[in-house]
Amino acid sequence: MAVTAAMVKELRERTGAGMMECKKALVETHGDMDTAIEYLRKTGLAQADKKASRIAAEGQVMLVSSEDHSEAVMVEINSETDFVAKDENFLTFARAVANNALTTAATNVEALMASALDGSSLELARQALVSKIGENIQVRRIARLATSGHIGAYVHGGRIGVLVEVEGGDTELARDIAMHIAALNPEYIDADDVPADVLEKEKQFLISQAADSGKPADIIEKMVTGRMRKHLAGITLLGQPFVKDPDITVAKLLDQKGASVKAFTRLAVGEGIEKKEENFADEVMQQVKGG
Repeated sequence: MAVTAAMVKELRERTGAGMMECKKALVETHGDMDTAIEYLRKTGLAQADKKASRIAAEGQVMLVSSEDHSEAVMVEINSETDFVAKDENFLTFARAVANNALTTAATNVEALMASALDGSSLELARQALVSKIGENIQVRRIARLATSGHIGAYVHGGRIGVLVEVEGGDTELARDIAMHIAALNPEYIDADDVPADVLEKEKQFLISQAADSGKPADIIEKMVTGRMRKHLAGITLLGQPFVKDPDITVAKLLDQKGASVKAFTRLAVGEGIEKKEENFADEVMQQVKGG
């Protein structure tokens, strides 16, 4: 059966695959549309598996909220390059992932990827996107927050996302706190949240550091106490100077507003992923030598 331009167009519209891939699929399946769709699905899976080992540390954090703002979800979707992370096909997929995460109440990536999308699943949509774009695409993390209080939700440049639960205050305060967390990246809410082993490790480091000063033991103790206090202020949300008014701490701001922070989550694209160091000068030199 002859493969026509109209057939290629139809297959492309139904699958989202590239024109050449659609033409090849139709040729291989003798123009059978349904068989061609299955062919593309299988080749897409093969390509996705082949690219799965490649480092994907770029991407986007997508955030969506329920209509009544009682629940919000963030997801991190990774690509290999920042260029692809800004591609409309990638962004459309990322928005679909976030919306499914909210509507299905999925609590882990595996359940999320099995959820339905346009008569198929998110996982098959991911495989098709890998085949179309040519990069490893991965859905890495989900963060969900539901509350009867206020949810502060903020995404900075698509790369840092924050959800924070605030009791008391108002929506403006909750958003300000979310923006603060995005900017200063606190690790804990307050000193009581810091694990004992983390405190002890830092204390021993400061003692060792202070001992090199040669000062008397009582002075060293005061030095360590002061430095521990400063360290705790730096890693705890309530101890940090408020980013929009450094003259007051976040704790003071919340006290003024009669509010408190119950929980927060901060996602940054690619954090914890070991990225490949590119040396473009060496790469060009190798290409020149190879030529």
